[in-house]
Amino acid sequence: MKLQQLKYILEVEKHDLNVSATALSLFTSQPGISKQIRLLEDELGVEVFSRSGKHLTRVTPAGKAILEIAGDILQKVESIKKVSQEFCDERKGSLSIATTHTQARYALPLAITQFIQSYPDVSLHMQQGTPMQISEMAANGKVDFAIATEALSHFSDLIMMPCYRWNRSVVVPKNHPLAQLSELTLEALAKYSIVTYVFGFTGRSKLDDAFKQQGLEPKVVFTAVDSDVIKTYVRLNLGVGIIASMAFDPDVDTDLVAIDASHLFESSTTQIGFRKGTFLRGYMYEFISLFAPHLTPDLVREVMNCDNRMQVDEIFAGHALPEMN
Repeated sequence: MKLQQLKYILEVEKHDLNVSATALSLFTSQPGISKQIRLLEDELGVEVFSRSGKHLTRVTPAGKAILEIAGDILQKVESIKKVSQEFCDERKGSLSIATTHTQARYALPLAITQFIQSYPDVSLHMQQGTPMQISEMAANGKVDFAIATEALSHFSDLIMMPCYRWNRSVVVPKNHPLAQLSELTLEALAKYSIVTYVFGFTGRSKLDDAFKQQGLEPKVVFTAVDSDVIKTYVRLNLGVGIIASMAFDPDVDTDLVAIDASHLFESSTTQIGFRKGTFLRGYMYEFISLFAPHLTPDLVREVMNCDNRMQVDEIFAGHALPEMN
């Protein structure tokens, strides 16, 4: 059994059992991958994948168990590499982050700037996507950290820690009737077409829950994953915008007004997550602390030693999270 064979079966699964696509992604040949998978199956005495002719059709029950263990093995191999790198040169390496547009654009710039200044020899890579995509990348080991508000809780193999709470604002043109109200209400907001985040994105569920609890049906006419896109369509009078308060920049958005909506919608919590069993290098602890100062290395290690999420929740039960506005 070779590590390369384990890598091949994991990559084939990630590429929806398309061996040609897997070969392209790994810069190798399709026959070579097929041969190594067959050799592994012959050695194990079971099929990892069912076949129809030359095509792989599904993962077998035995294959599902094998793939799960193979993922753990390759993660341990990666951790061994990180351990050696840490002792060879603790200030060199790489750090990969997956996050949403709002986090990348408004929450992360300061932490990333400080990190790069402190660790100029660490290459930093950022990927953006939906919360589900972000969580999957962390769970599959494609990135070191996932930073998001939604979806992380769906992955039991992720260690998650709360970073900060944030609220929402309603953004409208300066002459909009909502900007003239002494206090914004859900009833008043429900009278207008709404432009906001895609469902399952950037705390969108809290928005929908608030309207539902009041027996109101919001007229969501346009959704996007990008706060700046939402503001663009507010400017086009497509509707009133509901965005994370941090995404409103008074120095840039001078033609718009932000109306505080924290009394209408429950606050959301942004979390940072990484796969269980990950070896965190020194600069990784530093990045976490730069982004969320209350997450000290000692606290992170305490969380990593927890057996379940209930224990993690107990650790943070007495912590007052910072607010991001």
